[in-house]
Amino acid sequence: MTSPETPAPVTPATPGTVTATHTATTRTSTAAPAPSDATVTTRHTLRTASGELPYTATTGRIVLREEVYDDGVFQGTRAKAEVFLTAYTADDADPTTRPVAFVFNGGPGSASLWLHLGLLGPRRVLAGDTGEPAAPPYALVDNAESLLAHTDLVFIDPMSTGYTRAAEGQKPGDYHGYAGDISAIGELIRLWTSRQSRWLSPKFVIGESYGTLRGAALAEHLQGPLGMYLNGLVLISSVLDLSSIDFENQRNDRAHALYLPFYAATAHRHGKHPGRSRDDVVAEAQEYADRDYPWVLSRGSRLTAAERADAVATLARLTGLSEEYVDRADLRIEHWRYFGELLRAERRTVGRLDSRFTGPAASAIAEEMDADPSFDAIDGGYTAAINHYLRAELGYENDLPYERIAERVHPWSYADFEGRPIDVSPLLERAMRRNPHLLVHVAFGVYDGATPPAAAEQVLALLRLPDELRGNIEKAYYNAGHMMYVHEESRVRQSADLADFIRRASRQAPPA
Repeated sequence: MTSPETPAPVTPATPGTVTATHTATTRTSTAAPAPSDATVTTRHTLRTASGELPYTATTGRIVLREEVYDDGVFQGTRAKAEVFLTAYTADDADPTTRPVAFVFNGGPGSASLWLHLGLLGPRRVLAGDTGEPAAPPYALVDNAESLLAHTDLVFIDPMSTGYTRAAEGQKPGDYHGYAGDISAIGELIRLWTSRQSRWLSPKFVIGESYGTLRGAALAEHLQGPLGMYLNGLVLISSVLDLSSIDFENQRNDRAHALYLPFYAATAHRHGKHPGRSRDDVVAEAQEYADRDYPWVLSRGSRLTAAERADAVATLARLTGLSEEYVDRADLRIEHWRYFGELLRAERRTVGRLDSRFTGPAASAIAEEMDADPSFDAIDGGYTAAINHYLRAELGYENDLPYERIAERVHPWSYADFEGRPIDVSPLLERAMRRNPHLLVHVAFGVYDGATPPAAAEQVLALLRLPDELRGNIEKAYYNAGHMMYVHEESRVRQSADLADFIRRASRQAPPA
């Protein structure tokens, strides 16, 4: 369901905005000058349940530089990237006690607008939900549950996303990969923290989807090479080991088992398990995925006819598919095909990001769906909102397109993992061993078909940690998908869960 409040018109600036200070440098020389920071500062007031919160918003591009040496001789620095961010800081707060959270989405290739305007920021878009989609031109409202009430927020757009671009003469491809991405975002966090005198603030990293892989690696990068220890790491729709969701490797059966509980939840959602509770269906699927299903897949041609028939019947019943389909799929149900197959008789597809959503199939005989109906349902609202908000309310003007999903980052480089799985869980282990005060919050969406909960749960269970550190990891489940905050009930509860986590991890309150 959507928010019960009446959508407010999209109007310039929230109540309480009083100034807009532009710090961009005016460039009049015919020779191209060295790039400089180009940011805009505005002041606002957010009305929350605990009262009014005056805050400052700073948005724009920050120049990252690198040291240059020639035959060992220092030649100065040169610009390498202009990274777009939006920072919100509470006015008159003590920087030694006020937390700050650095936030990004994933992709790779996604800008941070989703967490920014969907869950955490002081303004949010009303884009609708399944069954109640919002219509253009959409609306922005104050976010009374914004995490800004509990921590300052810095939203970061990685290279080639949002308005982030390489500096003139530099190659964006240097940052279109695991290592370059971590290095650039780590440098931005270090730079912002130093300039704002926030080294003594409680610090957090919040990532979603690929942003959780980035976040775990970044936690170790910040704490190791940069010596910046964190209070907390938030993983929303977690994927730390890509082999756990990899269907591309035809000999990797792991993903088939780890997707089964998600398939069962989705089948239940769409009426394939009448008379049973969802939790009961998912629990049965999880038990089968944990024990019998991996064994069945490992047996191959050694399965007896009776064993195979039993497996076909069980998988068909749990997933909502026909026994004929499961048999033809050789007991291996690939997720893109599942999205198109479950409701094929109705000529509809189910969403990948959120399988609560459905949409008309382009073809009733297509092997896979042509588009994700869950992304289609929310994309327009978020894209309209961010383009309006940055210019009309925060005063930042840029004629480049705001790249919400940047295809140009592909192919994404994983050169650091050549010859081995793309798995950053050892880096999370090291970050937690290095800093035993680091707390980790993991959020799961039951209907998430991009990073299914069972896969993330297995990766977390396999972390090599002592028991006392394993207790630093907490989990929360929501009755929605990958971006669970598009579901109003989940958004409100997730906002409260994250506020509680920030308070506890900042040592502002004792553990519950």
